[in-house]
Amino acid sequence: MNKNQQDNKKISQLQEHTTDNQDRKLTTNQGLKINNNQDSLKTDERGSTLLEDFILREKITHFDHERIPERIVHARGSGAHGVFKLNKSLAKYTKAKFLNEVGKETPVFVRFSTVAGSAGSTDLARDVRGFAVKFYTEEGNYDLVGNNIPVFFIQDAMKFPDLVHAVKPEPDNAIPQAASAHDTFWDFISLMPESMHMIMWAMSDRAIPRSYRMMEGFGVHSFKFINSEGAVHFVKFHFKPKLGVHSVAWSEAQKISGTDPDFHRRDLWESIENGAFPEWDFGVQIIPEENEHDFDFDLLDPTKLVPEELVPVQLVGTLTLNRNPDNFFAETEQIAFHPGHLVPGIDFTNDPLLQGRLFSYTDTQLSRLGSPNFHEIPINRSINTVHNNQRDGHMRQQIAKGKVSYEPNSIGGGCPFQAMMKEGGFTSNNERVDGNKVRARSNSFVDHYSQAKMFFNSQSEPEKTHLQNALVFELSKVTFPEIRERVVGQLNFINKDLASYVAKRVGVEVKKLDMPNQSIPADANPANLQSEEREPATKSSEALSMENTVKDKIESRIIGFIMANGVNTQDVKSLKNKLENKGAVVQIIGPSVASVIADDGTVFEPKHSITSVASVSFDALYICSGKQSVKELMHPEQKPIVTEFINEAYKHCKAIYFGNDTDEIYNATRISSKKHEDPAIIKKESDDSDQKFIQAIASHRVWDLEKERNSMD
Repeated sequence: MNKNQQDNKKISQLQEHTTDNQDRKLTTNQGLKINNNQDSLKTDERGSTLLEDFILREKITHFDHERIPERIVHARGSGAHGVFKLNKSLAKYTKAKFLNEVGKETPVFVRFSTVAGSAGSTDLARDVRGFAVKFYTEEGNYDLVGNNIPVFFIQDAMKFPDLVHAVKPEPDNAIPQAASAHDTFWDFISLMPESMHMIMWAMSDRAIPRSYRMMEGFGVHSFKFINSEGAVHFVKFHFKPKLGVHSVAWSEAQKISGTDPDFHRRDLWESIENGAFPEWDFGVQIIPEENEHDFDFDLLDPTKLVPEELVPVQLVGTLTLNRNPDNFFAETEQIAFHPGHLVPGIDFTNDPLLQGRLFSYTDTQLSRLGSPNFHEIPINRSINTVHNNQRDGHMRQQIAKGKVSYEPNSIGGGCPFQAMMKEGGFTSNNERVDGNKVRARSNSFVDHYSQAKMFFNSQSEPEKTHLQNALVFELSKVTFPEIRERVVGQLNFINKDLASYVAKRVGVEVKKLDMPNQSIPADANPANLQSEEREPATKSSEALSMENTVKDKIESRIIGFIMANGVNTQDVKSLKNKLENKGAVVQIIGPSVASVIADDGTVFEPKHSITSVASVSFDALYICSGKQSVKELMHPEQKPIVTEFINEAYKHCKAIYFGNDTDEIYNATRISSKKHEDPAIIKKESDDSDQKFIQAIASHRVWDLEKERNSMD
């Protein structure tokens, strides 16, 4: 056989291992044809997922092992140590000890993350943010593995690998990184009506938070509380930031990604180092078991939330982060979360997405951390000593004495013993389980649009504008017109004006959507799915708009002081003291990082040069007073840089304060031509000007004037 024949044979053998899915039937990895790839196998439509579902297990097992060593999702993360303090006892609802005794403090580690990007991607991607909390309780570790959005894209874990594959970089060219604005994601979404509520959240400003410290956390799923008498209540978990819920503008996020892709990581680290400890109120929505079916949605459906108008959030504790990790890899990277890490008094529901997660997390930790002993890594260790008969494995650290590694035994005196329930032994909720074994979706999961409508209706006008512009941006990146058309068809069931706005700008028409959906039960009422008349029981909810968030704090806000030689020391120190007494952080911006000599000889050391930092890194600006300082900043070489810096902050609706003698700078910016009174633009005119600036910072942004500010470009 000559060389050409050998090469041809090698090519032929290689091609035998390639595959083309065109016009093929879906199969398992064993070649078994799959009849239903939409639903996991359950005990009845609303029943628990069965361990025997080999198709689900094969699919998720393969998915869990696709990346080594970083996480498949939530790879880009930041974390910190802290403490959870209980302020109101929940003993009436749960026997979990860390939720029973008022004043009890429980150590925690919290990891925040983006979902889609790799470990080296930007913090400012438009994405869901993970909000995972490990409570080191006296009864064992409890993991609350949540997000900053209270719902999710899909209803059944069977679709999780498909969702992530769709949003990840496309397999033929590995583009784009950490972005959903591409063909495969929107192709998937356009065919999954159940995703539309989550899409409203993901396209809103919630997907680009100002800081991890200024975003909410949610448990997403419904869980169960069980008290000492065995009474059961459904529960939804919430973390509400003390600083309020705030975001950055999309155009601002893009610039931050270029100037400081570690923006959120740096912000969290520096806040803790500076003693401005991030805090959240911990809250619960509690629903008696007998009221499970009182709503026009299913509590087991992870694409639905419980409106706070129907079930108020009870604030019962405080989460505080007060210590940075000593080693990023050893702690933040190696921490292993799992929604199946429970303590007595908390249990699962039959939410089919949650049920799949219970299988997935242990499996993915085995792949990522390389050993069944990942629980022995210090950051993952329980504060209790571990006692069981599990042995050996890669990187075993615990040295178990004696010759017994089985149970029951007599040689070891029967130890370790099973714990009785009254001794804190965990027992699952005694719930009756029966029904037909089916691979199907409950009829109560069919309504895909009413809560999406509720979310859109709840947004302020600026938030609606941002949301619809986000959709336009994302869909403009989609190269298949039919995908854009299908998404617009989905939007038409949420809001006609929204659909029309997006359609016009992405070059498609609004057409009636008529497509098969394999997840719809055969006996489902079509009116629930696509009725344009259907309205949620709560048409809007104040809790869903950031317009209604906390706006009375400036703690840890970054204020840039722009100055040059000859700056007025008295004015600078006076305002600096006022801001710092309120918890804000002042950073000096000079023409360079060389020392700035003030009018009285005081030396100020700039943290930034105006050419090495962008205004997007600051929450507000102060243009320092001082005639000589102004003259230097307005030098022909500096003037365009300074004015562009200020104009950019103005465009992004931030507070800007012009000190004494700064009229020349003010008049050189676009701000001087503003048409209406702008509460975020302050000129030093009276003794209360400083206080007006502080109030403007606390308000976060003047989004209502965004269109006017941008129109001056």
